[in-house]
Amino acid sequence: MNRGKIIAALLAALLAAPVLSQSTAPNPNQPPPHTAPFPDLGSGETPAERRKSYDLSPELLRGFTAGQLREQQRRLDAALAALPPQTPGVPEAYVLTIALDSDPVFAREAREAARVLAARYGAQSRTLTLAGPDGTRDDAPHASISAALLAISHIGSVMDGKEDVLVLYTTSHGIDLGLAYHYGDHGYGVLSPASLKTALGEAGIERRLLILSACYSGVFVPVLASADTAILTAAASTRSSFGCMAENDWTFFGDALINRALRQPVALDEAARMAGAAVAEWEAKARFLASLPQTSMGAGAKVWLAQLEAGKPRIASAPVGRPAFDEAALGAKAAAGRSAARD
Repeated sequence: MNRGKIIAALLAALLAAPVLSQSTAPNPNQPPPHTAPFPDLGSGETPAERRKSYDLSPELLRGFTAGQLREQQRRLDAALAALPPQTPGVPEAYVLTIALDSDPVFAREAREAARVLAARYGAQSRTLTLAGPDGTRDDAPHASISAALLAISHIGSVMDGKEDVLVLYTTSHGIDLGLAYHYGDHGYGVLSPASLKTALGEAGIERRLLILSACYSGVFVPVLASADTAILTAAASTRSSFGCMAENDWTFFGDALINRALRQPVALDEAARMAGAAVAEWEAKARFLASLPQTSMGAGAKVWLAQLEAGKPRIASAPVGRPAFDEAALGAKAAAGRSAARD
């Protein structure tokens, strides 16, 4: 077909295409996709210099309008102002859940994790979620490195850092330098273990329950471990974790720990064991390299955790959303693969 005929055919196809109605307008709650490569945020000529650069938690924002930035600042200010001050003499939990990536699985997970953790630790009025749109809603302050650090700092100012507990849940992609912040093609960054440790220390928050769901999240354990810190991570420092497809409601670790184990009236260490066993079973069936979730509990943390968890719900609640691991779908996929191989 010559060039003239090709152009004529294209024009005919365009003219024949149906006109889109207003009902097909873009969903305002649809998160922005990742289409551009993640930029190099490090600086320095040697590996040691570049690692030191990443330890400072670099953050890059580009393409946001002034109006968008002001709206996010307004949301964050309002959410922080709504957190009540602690009650003197009464150990209380403050819950902060953060979805650092715009893939909607993380926003969905952070929102439901906030509900589960708030119910477990009696923190309904002392809970804050930082998460972007998840396809159905866009009503929270969006997460970023800056927003996360500001939230930690503010929570430290309204709680008693020696008496109360910060329950922090993060969900995102991760690298061996820390947690990855990635919002569409507009926001990029890395929250390093060193920066998180500094933020918690500066805020005066001594009692910490840190639950980090990301690949390589075990890198946080040696940096943040202390007598008054409990840490649960989705993976060892050298391993990936799974289930983070954008269409999912849960990651493997989030589903196993938050959606299942922590809905049970069991102690945190038992919930961690249950979650680890479930994740290991799912990974084995999917033939994934084991993620090896990590648990670290300081001696002091074991004491205040027992006190804090004395008020946990006595009746289990049911999991919500689609399971992160669908054995039936995995079997169908494998069968399709075998059929294709025969053909």
